[in-house]
Amino acid sequence: MAPVRALIVGAGSRGEVYSQFSLDNSERFQVVGVADPRLFRCQRFQQQYNIPQENVFTDWQQAAEREKFADCVVIATPDQQHKAPAVAFADHGYHILLEKPMAVTESDCREIVSACERNNVILSVCHVLRYYPPVRKIKELIDSGAIGDVVHIQHMEPVGFWHFAHSYVRGNWRNTAGSSFSLLAKSCHDVDLIRYWLSGARCVKVSSFGSLMHFRPENKPTGAASRCLDCQVENSCPYSAKKIYLTRVKQGLTGWPVSVVCPQEPVDVESLTEALRTGPYGRCVYECDNDVVSNQVVNFQFDGGQTASFNMVAFTQEICERQTRISGTKGELRCSGPGPVYVYDFLTQTTAEHRCAVAPPNRMRDNHGGADFFLMDAFVRAVQSDVRSEVLTGPRDTLQSHLLVFAAEQARLQDKVMTVHPDGSYS
Repeated sequence: MAPVRALIVGAGSRGEVYSQFSLDNSERFQVVGVADPRLFRCQRFQQQYNIPQENVFTDWQQAAEREKFADCVVIATPDQQHKAPAVAFADHGYHILLEKPMAVTESDCREIVSACERNNVILSVCHVLRYYPPVRKIKELIDSGAIGDVVHIQHMEPVGFWHFAHSYVRGNWRNTAGSSFSLLAKSCHDVDLIRYWLSGARCVKVSSFGSLMHFRPENKPTGAASRCLDCQVENSCPYSAKKIYLTRVKQGLTGWPVSVVCPQEPVDVESLTEALRTGPYGRCVYECDNDVVSNQVVNFQFDGGQTASFNMVAFTQEICERQTRISGTKGELRCSGPGPVYVYDFLTQTTAEHRCAVAPPNRMRDNHGGADFFLMDAFVRAVQSDVRSEVLTGPRDTLQSHLLVFAAEQARLQDKVMTVHPDGSYS
């Protein structure tokens, strides 16, 4: 089959990751265009993927106005800028790989789905954890009846103390008005996983509680400065930008999160120090314009009587190593991080260990435990063969997950239990 030709819209961290699939699989996937308002990002892509000058754009609308020149578009723009390019490129007949969240409002999500269905194009939303080997193994074990009927799912995302400070206090997802709320920006993955594991059951009620703790002005230590580089008490602060970023560069580590702070190469102590002196990532975590919650619990009731609870918390040692425990009528399943998955059988009172698949050697292997590779592999196969079942995160299923996230956030804001209707609406 001919390789899938891709236009990358948004050449930041996620756009770079998805594009890397072509470096190991050029016979299947080729980057033929890039659009990003930052010229240095475009030039980096142009050089790495040998993109012709006529396919380099600093405005995605310029690419959308052109006659179609690629098979698909990878949209990895900021969260609030997903809807417009998704609809425009769907109308031009491009298949779409869309970074999560799908969009930041219910109406935008519905409009994207309608545009893709109207134009009969593939939409794959990057809920990459559906492709994560432990998640697939858990689904396989549930469907096999290994624990009987599912009764309860307990699922937790430990964001990580410095990761939360980086992304959700100082970083791009710190403010609801500028991006979106925490549950959508960080944990729509996890709500989607609960629906995935309980496929066939419909959520009928949802409640939620959460707050912004600690990263508030009243918790600023006495004597602390507005920037870490000027702070006299920085040594006693676990959220010090010097500890999070400068320590890494001194060890020769210039990838994420340093690459976000200092996106232009080369990265060294001097350039990073200047970025921390003037940019958002050098600010005191107690003097930022952040308003997204740092801890949240969501409770779900399903139509078959099953229940589920999800916890997101910032203050953890682990960085996004999800922890899952699922109780069934015949056994119990548990998994932490990359696995293995353990199943305790009530009848035999024995525990079985189930190993998980691993991605083949490739540049994407370390991204989400290989899930990014499996997502791209499935999307490329779907586009090449038009077998849409390859995509695990299609338009309607993903829309229902997003609507449940919106319902959960409204439950938190309104301090009430939301009833979820069959069409995904809630009251």
